[in-house]
Amino acid sequence: MSMIRDLRAVVRPSRVSPRKESSAPYDSTRDPATTTAVVDCAIYRDGRRVATESPLTPPEAMRLVRRDAGFVWIGLHEPTEDEFAGIAREFGLHPLAVEDAVQAHQRPKLERYDDSLFTVFKTIHYLDHDRLSSSSEVVETGEVMCFTGRDFFITVRHGGQGSLRALRHRLQEDPELLAKGPSAVLHAIADHVVDGYLAVADAVQDDIDEVETEVFSPGRGGTPRGTDAGRIYQLKREVLEFKRAVSPLLRPMQLLSERPMRLVDPEIQKYFRDVADHVARVHEQVIGFDELLNSILQANLAQASVAQNEDMRKITSWAAIIAVPTMVCGVYGMNFDYMPETHWKYGYPLVLGVTVALCLGIHRMLKRNGWL
Repeated sequence: MSMIRDLRAVVRPSRVSPRKESSAPYDSTRDPATTTAVVDCAIYRDGRRVATESPLTPPEAMRLVRRDAGFVWIGLHEPTEDEFAGIAREFGLHPLAVEDAVQAHQRPKLERYDDSLFTVFKTIHYLDHDRLSSSSEVVETGEVMCFTGRDFFITVRHGGQGSLRALRHRLQEDPELLAKGPSAVLHAIADHVVDGYLAVADAVQDDIDEVETEVFSPGRGGTPRGTDAGRIYQLKREVLEFKRAVSPLLRPMQLLSERPMRLVDPEIQKYFRDVADHVARVHEQVIGFDELLNSILQANLAQASVAQNEDMRKITSWAAIIAVPTMVCGVYGMNFDYMPETHWKYGYPLVLGVTVALCLGIHRMLKRNGWL
């Protein structure tokens, strides 16, 4: 089996049901320092999860790894500073990286320390909606922080999206890949996150196409009808949020794919090129979305201005038509004894007829020139 097929199979959904994990879920009551944060803690040796009689605490797992080889994978969800402090001391994590992992709201990055790599990924989840509005949320972001060491891998997840449980199950189904160590898990998470970007980019493209169609579709009179500028602006804000997740990740993925690193298996490093290529592709798409939305917003504003000018032209045209009878009525409303044709039998019908004829003439002329 080729290495590429192995790598792509474990980071994408499979139709095969995942195997049941070898050990029981982590028991938070056994480690007061990690009361609620630890989602799973397991030892992997020769690519297989080591079965244990009882759930392991992170310190216990690390002691077994140092004694019998392998590596430990610990998953945490939104740990507090106190909950993470014990794990940080046990694995010798750098204080600056620990601070970033606990506080969250970090930009995607890769930082190298003496005995570990600290990687930050922003996860993106597309929020389904029946119709895009000026208050619709299009994307929801989360974060996954990864500590990669020689014999440990720690994930710290923030946000309600981006669960790694299914990914862990799929990785456990490929012992040959997991035997490559923590860097194989790092690649799988990177590929999983970036594949999510590709799916979200396709969904956002559909929203932009919908807005674009509404802006330029013909309305009454054959002119574009436009749309609510608030919808376009809201979509642009969501695209900018997407951009903040994708753009900073491009350089870290290039570093992982181009520069040899002590903690990254050479066989695994080759496949970071594929991840870097996908990030570059999504980055180009997001930049294109931003520019296209700028153009759509400007076009919509221009159409609104044209519509206002059109309304002003109609108002001005009707004002010009009404000015004729207003003038005639104003003249004949003055109290003078000697007025033209005031004592003639047909004077009133004649003046009325001339007024109607002038109004019809002005209306025809304005309509011919496109003002009405």
